[in-house]
Amino acid sequence: MSDVPEEELPSEEMLADRPVDDHPRFDRPRVISSRTADDWLSLAGSLAGSLCLAWLLYTQVLPFSGKLGFVLFWYATFIGLYAGVTAISQPLPVVRDRVASALVQGLAAVVLLVLVATVFYTIYRGMPALRHPNFYVQDMSNAGPLDPLTQGGAEAAIIGTLLELAIAIAISLPLGLVTAVYMVEVGGRFSRVVRTVVEAMTAVPDLVAGLFIYAFWLIALHQDRSGLAAAFALSITMLPIIARSASVFLRTVPSGLREASAALGAPMWRTVWSVVLPTARPGLATAVILGLARGIGETAPVLIVSTPLSYSEKNPFSSPMNSLSLYAYTFIRAPDSNSHSRGYGAACLLLGVVIILFVVIRLLARPRRPEPGPLRRLVGATSTSLARRRRSEPVGAAVPALTVASPPAPLSPSPSS
Repeated sequence: MSDVPEEELPSEEMLADRPVDDHPRFDRPRVISSRTADDWLSLAGSLAGSLCLAWLLYTQVLPFSGKLGFVLFWYATFIGLYAGVTAISQPLPVVRDRVASALVQGLAAVVLLVLVATVFYTIYRGMPALRHPNFYVQDMSNAGPLDPLTQGGAEAAIIGTLLELAIAIAISLPLGLVTAVYMVEVGGRFSRVVRTVVEAMTAVPDLVAGLFIYAFWLIALHQDRSGLAAAFALSITMLPIIARSASVFLRTVPSGLREASAALGAPMWRTVWSVVLPTARPGLATAVILGLARGIGETAPVLIVSTPLSYSEKNPFSSPMNSLSLYAYTFIRAPDSNSHSRGYGAACLLLGVVIILFVVIRLLARPRRPEPGPLRRLVGATSTSLARRRRSEPVGAAVPALTVASPPAPLSPSPSS
């Protein structure tokens, strides 16, 4: 109901003389996201005009030079010219919307362009080594840096990367999930301290993790350089990322699911295991992916506690191991072109390993068939446990059952009466 008094509303005769757009009872919200032919022509004209104006001012009038500066100047000129052209035919809210859209989409295009350029440049530089099959199945034990690309390969680095990542994930994933569950589900005063430590560890340089493992594992405990030490260093860098990301996704689980589980009589561990974790499984997979992205390309921790071996080593507990990041770092520093091709080839293999692991984790986190909700699964698990308990009871045990009390019998008259 409108708050305007009835006597202040316009009459039907007054409304009939007004256009439909000015009708107060037929107000329509202004659509600012739709684009017409005029909008597209304004965008194209602003791009072309700003390019010509930027070339004239940047190269002929102003004392500037450089390709990057020209692109930035062109973008700033385009934003100003596009705002002016749009303001000719559109109101101020539409102008603001168009300028904001141009800014956001332009920055997103820059990020995408940088990513695509990096990937394609790495593949282009590493293609001379990637086209030879020996690069995947041979190590550098029988090949030197000046040998042709038909000899030697990155087999030792591939094996070392997979083993070190497997050990690092086996260490950091359970610890990160337990830490996230403690911070979100358990809580308490000490959880604030844990959350502060986790957030502080995300900003610690990776070199510090390598130095810590070097001081503790190699010097204090008198252990040798090994792939296990490199995995320890990688797990330290991955642990805070997994814990913090998992805690964020656990907070997105609706509290109503927890309350309903508690109303069914489930303990906290059953609620977390059967309700919270299955609901947040896609988010937890994302947390694992972020941890892998942080640890798979680390070079400084592995360089401190391990050694870039030229031969394949499959025992991470007794000897150093190479990795793809360390392999690429070693060969990129060499002066010859063949070593550069091997280094970029190792970087391409590292990108491939990351993509494969990301796809595998996504497939494992996605439900393969329709499953009941978490509360229904919890009810099913509770019913199953009750059925097992009844089957385990002795045959003559009394089973509580609901009985309906019969109404009392009417009193019969006594013989004396």
